[in-house]
Amino acid sequence: MKWFSRFLFSTLPLVAICTAQAAAPSIEQRALHVLNRLGYGPKPGDVENVINMGIERYIDAQLHPQTIPLPSALTQRLAALEAANAPAGDVLADFLAAQKMAKQGDEDSKQKRRQVFQRITEQTVEARLARAVDSPRQLEEVMVDFWFNHFNVFAGKGMDRALVASYERDAIRPYALGRFRDLLGATAKHPAMLFYLDNWQSVAPGFQPRMPGRQIEGAKTRGLNENYARELMELHTLGVDGGYSQKDVTELARMLTGWSFEPRDMIRGGGAFRFEPRRHDQGDKEWLGYHVVARGQGEGEWALDVLASHPATARHIGYQLAQYFVADQPPSALVDRLARRFLDTQGDIRAVLRTLFESAEFWEPAHMGNKFKTPYRYVVSALRASESEVVNVRPLAGALSRLGMPLYECQTPDGYKNTEETWLNPDALTRRINFATALASGRFPLDRPADTDGQYGMGKRGTMVDAERLMSTLGSSLSMHTRDVAVNSQPGLRAALLLGSPDFMRY
Repeated sequence: MKWFSRFLFSTLPLVAICTAQAAAPSIEQRALHVLNRLGYGPKPGDVENVINMGIERYIDAQLHPQTIPLPSALTQRLAALEAANAPAGDVLADFLAAQKMAKQGDEDSKQKRRQVFQRITEQTVEARLARAVDSPRQLEEVMVDFWFNHFNVFAGKGMDRALVASYERDAIRPYALGRFRDLLGATAKHPAMLFYLDNWQSVAPGFQPRMPGRQIEGAKTRGLNENYARELMELHTLGVDGGYSQKDVTELARMLTGWSFEPRDMIRGGGAFRFEPRRHDQGDKEWLGYHVVARGQGEGEWALDVLASHPATARHIGYQLAQYFVADQPPSALVDRLARRFLDTQGDIRAVLRTLFESAEFWEPAHMGNKFKTPYRYVVSALRASESEVVNVRPLAGALSRLGMPLYECQTPDGYKNTEETWLNPDALTRRINFATALASGRFPLDRPADTDGQYGMGKRGTMVDAERLMSTLGSSLSMHTRDVAVNSQPGLRAALLLGSPDFMRY
């Protein structure tokens, strides 16, 4: 392993240097660029398919994912994941029942609770990974990842364990390429967000529940809660320098009192979001320079309208998209154009992305191969490039945890970062090398079901990665140095060297 580390650290800067000095990119390099940026990298044959289709047509198709049919095997796999497809109320009922049962204190009850929690978690993770690896609608999957981090909720917080699948399915995915206002409203009203940032408990001063003894555990009202209002402006819309004050946070929180949900109603098949007039602060408010007359739920809806169309929001979203798709320090001129496009189209995400993908900055050679992969992108791109069959996702969930990016487990509302500064460090690189070695050698039993006893199945040999096919798939994204090192190494190490190379860690 020491010689592998020396190879990695001695060559890590080469990709960025070579890219910066490169001439106009070839058609193959352009195809690889869109496969890496609009998706999670190539599968075998993808580069040729994009070239034959035409890069512009490929981008247009990705911007309209509904025109791309899903493979039947993927459709069938997703349909079999009950917890990922069930109404949020059904999953929540199972979750709360398991919690209640475990309070009996006996080991059998606790074991049943763990099984319920594991089933919910694993099926939610499997649905995301299966799509990311096998869906031809790659831009849709990339944007689901982008927006989930933007509107992050933490699955480890109480009921959100049961709600996160519905949150991604119902509040993120349908709007990932649509109107920002629709996306903002869907996340604001989903129980996962209402619970995560405590707005479901936020009430007007003096509010008294009619039947306090019948509340769900954890639902005690404690007056005004500003958590969601603060993150709504700081993270979701205006940005930290968006020109608002602490008073604006308080006033927005007052406007959003009564935005809640009732777990029992959800379990009985009722709607998820509900506005509670009795909990709402009926006084007038002063917010962002506006005098807001009390009008119930309409106050919050109007506030979302204002935030979604605000110039600061346009710039905040433009910056984040440019950072995600172009460079950690995105060109300011590009951010300005994206912000203008956002405002001109009333927050049409698809239109903003088209402007981004047609920009000179997106195609600038210095911006090709300059982004450092997050652990999630690294794992998914390795699975795609190696054409690994993923039947058992447990080893992958464990690998993402070891790499520092467990799915749905970011505790803070700002979500996982996508910058090199966050993820490039010696310990992280060592862990990636370990993952590359295990995947390439078949030590991850991905192509067989998990053991019935709940174990990962580690130690059982899976399918080894074909280094020659992998090298062909990655094409010109691999430097001659990396190719030479791999070719001149022992056959059993070649695929690991490619997947653990500095070239593959960038995109």
